[in-house]
Amino acid sequence: MDGVTSVTPFFIAATDETPSMTEEARINIFSMQSAMIDCENKLKWRITYMWAIKTTGLTKRYKNLTAVDVLSLEIRQGELFALLGVNGAGKTTAVKMLSCLTKPSEGDAEVGGYSILKNPEQVKRLIGVSPQETAVAPNLSVEENLQLICGVHGFNREKTETKIRELTSQFSLESVLKRKAGKLSGGWQRRVSIAMALISEPEILFLDEPTLGLDVIARHDLWEAIRDLKGRVTIILTTHYMEEAEVLSDRIGIMKSGKLLAAGTAEELKEKAGTADFEKAFVSIVKEGEV
Repeated sequence: MDGVTSVTPFFIAATDETPSMTEEARINIFSMQSAMIDCENKLKWRITYMWAIKTTGLTKRYKNLTAVDVLSLEIRQGELFALLGVNGAGKTTAVKMLSCLTKPSEGDAEVGGYSILKNPEQVKRLIGVSPQETAVAPNLSVEENLQLICGVHGFNREKTETKIRELTSQFSLESVLKRKAGKLSGGWQRRVSIAMALISEPEILFLDEPTLGLDVIARHDLWEAIRDLKGRVTIILTTHYMEEAEVLSDRIGIMKSGKLLAAGTAEELKEKAGTADFEKAFVSIVKEGEV
């Protein structure tokens, strides 16, 4: 494959004619060769699927409403990609299709190299989802919510305790760990929801309107938590807050009425719209339909 250097074993092949070679040595050499071939194959697979997500003509219709209209999109591994649009733009429906919660009417998408139509179970193993609706169980403590999801994924006691310690530190949950989740503020509930989505150690994380309804302080606190995730996992974030998309994202896709109007960095979108102000660029793109 172009761009991939083949791994050539430096040791000799084990054959019946190899002098003074024990059976154990032949087995060891064979195992080493097999391991190197497996490593090379995995490397080729990773380079082949440099796109974490690739959609082709992805469409969702509900009777007379087209919620997502022929969405063709590529999201790179490790980037934070924001789907930006006003309410009803199709952002949440797109996430539901990509996370295998609803089937497309037409088209397909590859998530982590797997088709959402042909391989939904493999896709689900690769992803985590923090939905727009709060995902926490309100009558359980924060710790019990985390334990519950660890149990869903079959973690033993030791791994559960380790994972909860990691997430508690990562999201600064120490002060609320024993409190009922339903008694927490919206900002804390969103933190817990994202922590729960990360328990399975996903390669791809969907955050659907993570700061919706939060006050400005809680929103900025959650931005910091999301920033800390960048580079560790591919993130697809939906939002209708322009500042949020501009501040957090590597690239942004602007949607309207189910269509992707433009995609690029904030600077690229401002340049296309001929303005130095991102909000004005967004309004221009949406009003014109395309740049």
